[in-house]
Amino acid sequence: MAERTLGGPQLAALLPGAAEARPAYRHLARAIGDLVLDGRIALRVRLPAERELAVALGVSRPTVTAAYDLLRDSGYAHSRRGSGTWTALPAGRAPSGVTRALAPPDAAIDLARAAPSPPEQAVTAALAAVAPHIAEHTRSTGYHPYGLPELRAAVAERFTRRGLATVPEQILVTSGAQHALTLVLGLLSTPGDRVLVESPSYPNALEALRRSRLRPVSVPVTDDGWDAGLVESTLRQAVPQLAYLIPDFHNPTGLLMPDDTRARVLRAAHRCGTWLVVDETLTDLALDVPAPLPCAAHAAPGASAQVITVGSMSKSHWGGLRVGWLRAPARLVTELAAQRVAHDLGGPVVDQLLALHFLEQAEVPERVARLRERRDALTGALAAHLPEWTWRQPPGGLSLWVDLGAPVAAALAERALDYGVRIEGGACFAADPGVFEQRLRLPFAAAPDVLREAVRRLAAALADDRPLPSAAPRPRWIV
Repeated sequence: MAERTLGGPQLAALLPGAAEARPAYRHLARAIGDLVLDGRIALRVRLPAERELAVALGVSRPTVTAAYDLLRDSGYAHSRRGSGTWTALPAGRAPSGVTRALAPPDAAIDLARAAPSPPEQAVTAALAAVAPHIAEHTRSTGYHPYGLPELRAAVAERFTRRGLATVPEQILVTSGAQHALTLVLGLLSTPGDRVLVESPSYPNALEALRRSRLRPVSVPVTDDGWDAGLVESTLRQAVPQLAYLIPDFHNPTGLLMPDDTRARVLRAAHRCGTWLVVDETLTDLALDVPAPLPCAAHAAPGASAQVITVGSMSKSHWGGLRVGWLRAPARLVTELAAQRVAHDLGGPVVDQLLALHFLEQAEVPERVARLRERRDALTGALAAHLPEWTWRQPPGGLSLWVDLGAPVAAALAERALDYGVRIEGGACFAADPGVFEQRLRLPFAAAPDVLREAVRRLAAALADDRPLPSAAPRPRWIV
């Protein structure tokens, strides 16, 4: 296996400002450890030589020497005589990409994951309904690299019904939208490629880009939404290989991209030859507006050939149902299916039968009404207990993007743990480091009473007379 080495300039680019705090060596060691834990520096990679990193950071060599010593003492690195210092993971620690999805190990109210839970009776009824079909499928091998034919047909019909004519050959069933995105990145990009992303954006998608060693080029999503002209000029100047966008009830802001902006972005991406990956995971959760057309429906004739649409059951139904899909040209679907065979040969049949059952049920109005009630409970509690916080009412989705009025999000997240609430600061959603410290994403997926209690606890945490703590490295739970 080829030896993997991280150059001094490469590491310095990941450590903006890490050497400016005092004592510099401690902050440098902590910053490198955080990068390892977050997966932005892989394990078993050789770190730059001490002299090389000192020059790249503009610090003394003893500072780097002391930082490396501290990394070794804390388990984030080890040395081989004559061959340098290599990254490692301390005993008992797991990468944050894993711990993000784990349930909190205590009884804290979890506001870090924007994911609904289905009514228990709905799952029980679905299992009973698909049981006869499971028996039928046991007569086959159970391998379906493209997905169950009947589920591919149902997803294709769903697109057609929403205004984008689609045939089953354009559908690949995946293990969630994240799996779909990972397959696309693996096929259509190579390390070092530029990818246009929104900022803020979905943390796990940003993590997938980093792990593929791609270079994000960010465009802002402000309280007023997308600047179509800025997106166009960024596409024209950066000419990214791909662009990843969440136009439908954007995560985390909840905003809906206007139709004219969609058309302009589609035209600009087509002119630049950029593959456009559109995440429609939240498209069913339209609370105050009609459900939007698929983004690719706004493309000019022939311009949709480089548009890939990903979706999933996780946000609309249940995260435990690991079923998603992508829509793309049939030729590309075939190539992606060949790529996924190397990973899992196809998704579980039982999960796909359950997904098919849920897609055939007319439950969207009830689900939307339930979310609307929960959103109203959260906004009402915030207005009563934290009136200084501000937000834009999202027309759909699962969360509020709250402005705290001061850059205290990470510190408040630490304090909130003492009061039994798990939240994540806005920096977790940033494509670029050091921004959105004044923001929180507050999901409204939980029951109204739980949301009201969570807000009461947050207000108590903020009213605590003690100084807010410094943010410490800790596992993160973001969905």
